[in-house]
Amino acid sequence: MSRRLLLSYLSLTLFVLLVLELPLAVSYARNERHDLSAKVERDAVALGTLAEDALENNTQVDQARLKTVLDGYAGSTGARVVVVDSRGVGIVDTDPPVPGERSFASRPEFARALGGQVATGTRHSDTLGTNILYVAVPVASGGMVHGAIRITYPTAAIDARVHRYWLMLAAIAAVVLGAASLVALRLARATVRPLAELERAAAAAGAGDLEARAPVEGPPEIRSLARRFNEMVARLDELLRNQDEFVADASHELRSPLAALRLGFENLEGEVGPESRPTLEVVSRELERLARAVEALLALARADRTLSAPAQIDVGSVVEDRIALWLPLCEERAVCLVSRVEAGLTAHATPGGLDSELDNLLANALEASPVGGTITVSSRRLDEWAEIKVSDEGPGMSSEDRARAFDRFWRANNESEGSGLGLAIVRRLVTADGGEVELRPRAAQGIDAVIRLPLGSQPRKLPATAGHIAGAVRS
Repeated sequence: MSRRLLLSYLSLTLFVLLVLELPLAVSYARNERHDLSAKVERDAVALGTLAEDALENNTQVDQARLKTVLDGYAGSTGARVVVVDSRGVGIVDTDPPVPGERSFASRPEFARALGGQVATGTRHSDTLGTNILYVAVPVASGGMVHGAIRITYPTAAIDARVHRYWLMLAAIAAVVLGAASLVALRLARATVRPLAELERAAAAAGAGDLEARAPVEGPPEIRSLARRFNEMVARLDELLRNQDEFVADASHELRSPLAALRLGFENLEGEVGPESRPTLEVVSRELERLARAVEALLALARADRTLSAPAQIDVGSVVEDRIALWLPLCEERAVCLVSRVEAGLTAHATPGGLDSELDNLLANALEASPVGGTITVSSRRLDEWAEIKVSDEGPGMSSEDRARAFDRFWRANNESEGSGLGLAIVRRLVTADGGEVELRPRAAQGIDAVIRLPLGSQPRKLPATAGHIAGAVRS
């Protein structure tokens, strides 16, 4: 951004310099050439007056005297002077290219001068190898044109003067651009540095550091933005602290009465007659469901509150830990638990997040699995993702149910013991780490719950190894 601001300042300065200096340079060159042309024309008229006698009398003496005067003029100015008679034949030439008489009647400037008009202009001289300015004026008296005089003057001197002036303008522009660069650099730094500090503070706040604050400095607009940002982060920190306090209070205020109710129902089991026991069992199951719903709600609140701080995690290690934890319960339910893990696979995710995600997916898979069924947990590298899949052999789900499965409090049927929050928690944790989660129908029967997390920075692609395979048969 600093570079863009600097280029913007310099572009504006360069535009102003071009607008000011280009017309000045063109005007100076035009004026110099116009002044030279006017001066040479005055000299031609004055010399034409001296040439009048030589043309009228046409004597050798007068021509010799005229040549002496014209040679003196040419020597002092560096110009070439040519005088022709009424037929266009040269009688005096201060710098003839070849000796002897020469006719100039075919030259346009002499034709115009002999016609009684003044001819001026510039052209390139092949003889001199440079541009020349020419002025041709008629020599007349008594209304009769006796001849013409032409002065040619090389423009090299005036061109050099114009070029020096242009170089001076260029030097001035370079000095102005240099000064403008220093000023622009200082202004750009004064503008960009507070923005960079604000960006760092925003990045820190986004990473979970709500104590980060942006320095209030720089231009008024940036200072105002920094103050608003600091107020926003402070307010967000306050809101999240209030949510933490609510979750902590809710955990205490809800768990304690639920624990007392469960203890009370357990004490009533020995005092209730056979006719009331079915009712007691229904209430006990609903109480268990309420307890699970409360725990799930608190877990979801903690998931919503948690700011993701991803790191490199070993996917295989997490999967094996979850397998070891769930294996006894699977053995009790007579369900096989299989893992196939790609060795060395790492993912960029919040530590502990994948553990919770797998716990929820395994709980759903175990609830859906029939006796003798198999749950498979596998992982592999897929393009830029680390893919973890939990597969079951349950009854499966319709496309409509799969689309709603991640909604909060949604359950496939009312007989389910779940709270309808497990998959919502999974989606919240996965998406916070920049991942994806979905449910797919299996080719045979059941559901594939698939989690995709960004790969670790240096994933090692090693051959897949057979993981832990365990089975159990209800005794």
